[in-house]
Amino acid sequence: MYSVFAVDDEPIVLEGIRSKIDWESQGFTFVGEASDGEIALSMIQELKPDILITDIKMPFMDGLELSAAVKRIQPWIKIIILSGHDEFDYAKKAISIGIEDYLLKPFTPDELISSLSKTALQIDKERKQLSDISRLKEELKSSEMLKKKEFLNNLVHGSEPMSDVMQKSQDLGLNLISRFYKVLISRIQSRTGNSQNQQEACSLLNSYSAAWQQAECFFHHSNLLVCIFKGSSRDELDESVFHAAEAIAHIATKNDDCAVLSAIGKTVEHLSQLSLSYADAKHILEIENDGAQNRIISSEDLESDESSEENGAAFDSALLDLKENDPLVDRLKYASRNDIAAIKEESLELIKKNPGQFNVFASYLLVDLIFAVSKLVEKLGGNIKELKPEILQRKFVDEAVQNEENFSRNMEQLLSFALDYRDSKMTGKYGGIILKAKRFIEENYADQNTTLTTVAEAVALSPNHFSTIFSQECKMTFIEYLTNVRIENAKRLLRETDMKGYDIAYDCGFSDPHYFSYIFKKNTGLSPREYKETNV
Repeated sequence: MYSVFAVDDEPIVLEGIRSKIDWESQGFTFVGEASDGEIALSMIQELKPDILITDIKMPFMDGLELSAAVKRIQPWIKIIILSGHDEFDYAKKAISIGIEDYLLKPFTPDELISSLSKTALQIDKERKQLSDISRLKEELKSSEMLKKKEFLNNLVHGSEPMSDVMQKSQDLGLNLISRFYKVLISRIQSRTGNSQNQQEACSLLNSYSAAWQQAECFFHHSNLLVCIFKGSSRDELDESVFHAAEAIAHIATKNDDCAVLSAIGKTVEHLSQLSLSYADAKHILEIENDGAQNRIISSEDLESDESSEENGAAFDSALLDLKENDPLVDRLKYASRNDIAAIKEESLELIKKNPGQFNVFASYLLVDLIFAVSKLVEKLGGNIKELKPEILQRKFVDEAVQNEENFSRNMEQLLSFALDYRDSKMTGKYGGIILKAKRFIEENYADQNTTLTTVAEAVALSPNHFSTIFSQECKMTFIEYLTNVRIENAKRLLRETDMKGYDIAYDCGFSDPHYFSYIFKKNTGLSPREYKETNV
């Protein structure tokens, strides 16, 4: 399956693209849409589609600006431009950016499918070429490549005489002059020990990384990709590095057997200090031995965690240590107030699927919640026997499961207690960021302009750094979470009000009622009307 994202400021065009093609039968997945380039860029960063379909003339950020930005940060994405007959000059400029195809409006579904199929063949061809292991071996054997690798390797290890650096870099065609530097090391591993899969992933990365203008990269050993990043400002450098780290993970994990740990060293101001940044990144690799998890970790994050513990505020690291063997415990780490209603509804739906056994299933679910809350409190340094002893009594469970109203009320009170206690103990960097972001989303989900970028600004992080932290700690992407919040609020309005579907769509932050219906059914299996009819 090839994932497709569409951008157009005309709702009727977006609806046509979305609804007039049987995506799955054609071998594609429609993953999202946006009505302008600025919002689209934020979503594309998260969704990482294989193919982008974009209108060429749009407000705020047009298709050319969007295409250039996408090619800069995610060069593997193939782009199909939509243009009118009077926009041929724009189309010519788009070709120079590196688009794969363009369609003149109006176009038919068959014409779009033909263009998508042609683009998919191009993707297959490119992947085959890039995964050719013999090509990687030949490149590594070439004299120039070996000299460049040896020079860069010596540079990051601090063994290259600084008096020779400028001349050698010039001789090798390397431009290393910059204001700030940072080293990124990505370790690519096969989960099953399959060396063929690992080598193919490394070959793909070797080809893609060679095209990055902001970095010089080489492979150290067989599976460590070392990248030296340059930037004119600290913010620009951070953004480039996190973009690249996410791109590396995306490219390497095209093979499900491969996992990537990317370690980011500290920012330094001189080439002579590159070894310090490299040592930082190497230290992260040494202490993170789990080769089955995809992770991006920066030295600044580790420093923040260590300083928190030195100040006696280790609650956040305890929270992050909660394991996933109990999904509810893991969910409570960063659950928001909006999640309380969702957890209650999920429990009631499970009970309804087993009619005549309310007490049995309600008791089981409530005991599971009590265990999860107790474990959360314990991890945060509290004692549930002292803080809320009544929930440990059999009498509490028996009274709570007498009827649906009691069950629902006690679940809500217990969840509210857990979240209140957790929030009172959250002092670490990650906890504060995630909870602040979720509160911002709860307060602003109805605003169509709430995006990864606006939420990242609210928590004072770059979009890519925030995206990485959010997805790693919440086990879902930012886009998935925001969509869930909007859908849960839409479900509430469908159950509790007589509002029209299109009004609910706008009230929940969707710019187009048709897209709302599409996303609602994709997430719940029911159309908004069907959901309302089954929940009256």
